Amino acid sequence: MKIQSSLLQSVVTVVASVSLCAVAGCAATTPAYDSHFGNSVKVLMAQQVINPDASRNPNNPAVDGQAAHAAIERYNKSFQSPTPAPNVFTIGVGSGSGGGGGQ
Repeated sequence: MKIQSSLLQSVVTVVASVSLCAVAGCAATTPAYDSHFGNSVKVLMAQQVINPDASRNPNNPAVDGQAAHAAIERYNKSFQSPTPAPNVFTIGVGSGSGGGGGQ
């Protein structure tokens, strides 16, 4: 009878421990992290803006239409034929003067 009661107590302890671990896994442990979620992105975006009130300033220098059109055309053309990637196996192999001429 003593063996059965200690076995039952062990089983109850193990079941209780596993249950507590399972419940603890479902608990929200990141309330501080969640409250600051996205702040770093907002700060980085704000740091990249030189003048946030630029659209309200009528004295900003304007770009003429031809220059703007040419810039957009160059930008769009850059995606039509991208520069080919260099072959990494030929780096350091070529017709360079290698030194050590054997004289």
